[in-house]
Amino acid sequence: MLENLIAMIEEYNPQCDVELIIRAYNFSENAHQGQYRRSGEKYFVHPVEVAKILIELKLDSSTIAAALLHDVIEDTDYTFKDIEREFDDEIAQLVEGVTKLTRLSFETKEERQAENLRKMFIAMAKDIRVILIKLADRLHNMRTLKYQTDEKKKEKAMETLEIYCPIAHRLGISRVKWELEDLCLRYIDPEGYYDLVEKVAIKRQDREAYINEVMKALDKKLYEFSIEGDISGRPKHFYSIYKKMVYQDKSFDEIFDFLAVRVIVETIKDCYGVLGIVHTLWKPIPGRFKDYIAMPKPNMYQSLHTTIIGPKGEPVEIQIRTYEMHQIAEYGIAAHWKYKEGKSKDDDDGISNNLTWLGQMLELEKEANDPKEFMESLKIDLFTNEVFVFTPKGEVINLPAGSTPIDFAYKIHSGVGNKCVGAKVDGRIVPIDYKLKNGNIIEILTSSNSNGPSRDWLKIVKSSQAKNKIKQWFKKERREENVEKGQEILEREVRRQGFNQQEALHVKLLTQIAKRFGLNNEDDLYAAIGYGGITLNQIIPKIREATKKEVKKEITPEVFEKETQHQQPQVDRNKSHKQSQGITVKGIDNIMVRFSRCCNPVPGDKIVGYITRGRGVSVHREDCPNLIDNIESADRLIDVEWDTSKPITFQAEIQVRANDRKGLLSEFTRILADNKIVVNSLNARTNKDRLAVLNLIVEIDDIEQLDKLMNKVRAVDGVIDVYRVIT
Repeated sequence: MLENLIAMIEEYNPQCDVELIIRAYNFSENAHQGQYRRSGEKYFVHPVEVAKILIELKLDSSTIAAALLHDVIEDTDYTFKDIEREFDDEIAQLVEGVTKLTRLSFETKEERQAENLRKMFIAMAKDIRVILIKLADRLHNMRTLKYQTDEKKKEKAMETLEIYCPIAHRLGISRVKWELEDLCLRYIDPEGYYDLVEKVAIKRQDREAYINEVMKALDKKLYEFSIEGDISGRPKHFYSIYKKMVYQDKSFDEIFDFLAVRVIVETIKDCYGVLGIVHTLWKPIPGRFKDYIAMPKPNMYQSLHTTIIGPKGEPVEIQIRTYEMHQIAEYGIAAHWKYKEGKSKDDDDGISNNLTWLGQMLELEKEANDPKEFMESLKIDLFTNEVFVFTPKGEVINLPAGSTPIDFAYKIHSGVGNKCVGAKVDGRIVPIDYKLKNGNIIEILTSSNSNGPSRDWLKIVKSSQAKNKIKQWFKKERREENVEKGQEILEREVRRQGFNQQEALHVKLLTQIAKRFGLNNEDDLYAAIGYGGITLNQIIPKIREATKKEVKKEITPEVFEKETQHQQPQVDRNKSHKQSQGITVKGIDNIMVRFSRCCNPVPGDKIVGYITRGRGVSVHREDCPNLIDNIESADRLIDVEWDTSKPITFQAEIQVRANDRKGLLSEFTRILADNKIVVNSLNARTNKDRLAVLNLIVEIDDIEQLDKLMNKVRAVDGVIDVYRVIT
């Protein structure tokens, strides 16, 4: 194994430190003596395989040595000092960095994931090679995952897909990303994976013959124009096909772009020359051309992409790039890593410019008080598609897909964002919620008389950077307003939750909670709630814990009544009055009518009114269990009727339970769209028995429309039950 390892390194790096590799190999083999993996093979095989993966990325001797030693501190009696003494501080720091990450076990809790990602980003900022070793470690573990339990397989696959694959993508290491994604799919949806493998295999012969025909025609033309290059078929990875089938609701026969050709040439000039030849030979599909040479992706990827209608009328994607671009596309940041053999650590190949997002992620982590908010921001900033736009001077700006001119303004400078009063896109004034498209030229209109950002902007912007800058402005400029707003929000929630207000809002308690968030006093806490820096989901559990009051899941009479010490309204039960909410109430004039949230009555339900103290008439379904359990006197019930003279929509919640399968959610959403149902909330989850549970809150006109919707959902294949939710 050692001879093979050294031969692999010397193939791309004849100046490698062979003596260092031998020492690291022997040290690791001795340290792991007597240890075995679940597969039954010697544990030492694992660090050797990790080293091989990094050799394929053509990394330096120190990184390969650290890969051989990466589990020594974690799994043996040797320490950091031992590694440092035997080798040097650089290798010891790399091993220690990987060890710190390995000690973290990823859980489903967002707090744990956020903390783990934070440590990853810090490790990457110190030395990116720590993450390269960790990615190689995860790749080999995924290759040997079959020896784990089924539960562990799925857990590790989900963790890899959600965390490691996006990081590999951000670092531009496509060969690692693709293999990780395909391995994850094998364990997350084995049935779907092997079905896809079989379908691809059946079409392979026809596909290869077709691709060869395209390549032959293209090669002939390149020869005529004296352009030298390598032409090859590009395999489409299973996960990318699977994503299109599941998320775009396409059948296998509708996926065409796994037919692909790659052309690699010497110069950028040749790239555009080949593009012209391709478009002369075949008709390009409009909107499918992408120039990543002029506008590289943030992970350094460069290439020309075009999709043409091939010889037999089938679409074919063609990628065109130089040899250097191809190296970067395959190996990403490792392709021109500044620690390559023979280079000074102070040399900068421009790598630092491509890691600016790391600083942004660390800044985001500091500003986000809520781990959930941090994770959501990461999904936007780190793990999603992007849009490329231009400043009026031609500078390329990349933003998350779906961004608006406000996102662009804050990307330029917070001062520009704060003074933004409008925007022009390609010379035309657009609304501030306009969704930017690739290639747009953006001009931000500012005014020194601007009152600053609006709170509504927080609902419009897409990037976490813009959201944080807006929150910072409100935090600084509107403190008094924030304190007042935050106090109002917290007091309302405390009342709604049924806490004792005097205890829950005591100055001493709120000050203690404020300090847990790094704030000085209760006013700081109110201000943070007011500008959105701290959420009620963070505050309420701490109040509950401090007051030692468990709020019961069932609605208590106190919460049901929400008593306010007002006199009971006088009722003349012989009169009827129409209310604006679509309800006719007998005997009460000019009084608030509200629908109970516990049963959400809709037209067609049998209803009854309940006269509350100081909060008007609460309308419930007659069979509402909370009404039956909590009324103090039947005298406070009053007759109410539906007033159908005005069109009003109502909310209703339904729960769907079904056997989980591909395309299930898309069928539900299609039914909702076909019936023009407005969905206010949708929550979907799958339990360990592969049972899918969906909760939907929809807007409907009456019970008849709701029954019709439920019947259509009930007819979907695999649905076990559909019923209306009453809390």
